[in-house]
Amino acid sequence: VQLQASGGGLVQAGGSLRLSCAASEGTCSRCVMGWFRQAPRPDGEFVAAITWTGAVTYYGDSVKGRFTISRDNARNTVYLQMNSLKPEDTAVYYCAAGTPGPEYIAPHSWGQGTLVTVSS
Repeated sequence: VQLQASGGGLVQAGGSLRLSCAASEGTCSRCVMGWFRQAPRPDGEFVAAITWTGAVTYYGDSVKGRFTISRDNARNTVYLQMNSLKPEDTAVYYCAAGTPGPEYIAPHSWGQGTLVTVSS
């Protein structure tokens, strides 16, 4: 599965952005999808994950209540709605596709990353 992330950019603190991650070259309707930031695991910070049905979501402590992950399996796309952004959210965001794991997702595919910069 190839993943293409988009939607990053520059935003002021308190603003919002929505990231998208489209899967191609194979469907990912049964994959757990997720987002990490800074760098791919094991060095990156887990942000959010969503099961293949979309029924269950997981969030890192630093983004709970501000970020929302969702997916559209018909479009093979996962989204990350980011609200109330803070300067400390500044990072390169990577989407990932994988299987369920002990830490919510065990990635097997990574997108190229999209930069989010939050100015104070």
